[in-house]
Amino acid sequence: QVQLVESGGGLVQAGGSLRLSCAASGRTFSDSAMGWFRQAPGKERDFVAGISPKGGRTWYADSVKGRFTISRDNAKNTVYLQMNSLKSEDTAVYYCNTHPPTNTYWGQGTQVTVSS
Repeated sequence: QVQLVESGGGLVQAGGSLRLSCAASGRTFSDSAMGWFRQAPGKERDFVAGISPKGGRTWYADSVKGRFTISRDNAKNTVYLQMNSLKSEDTAVYYCNTHPPTNTYWGQGTQVTVSS
């Protein structure tokens, strides 16, 4: 079965940084655009960042543009999200998935908490 496992979340002060990782299983990883998504309590899951299959193109939600960087290492079947200049409004559970997302691929996510 396809599995996506996020890690790297934690508690950080506003202005700080975190690097999230997403370890993916499956033969088709290198053929899939991937993305990061987040969900805060009481809110819908939102798109954060996406990356093309080879990593040559990226796109970001306006709210994180200039602060977050998505990358991937296809040899390691891993997608990363470097988060800098974190704000309290970045607090959420972060998930990775294909982009557009595949419904059955959602994992447990990793909690990011940013304190003011």
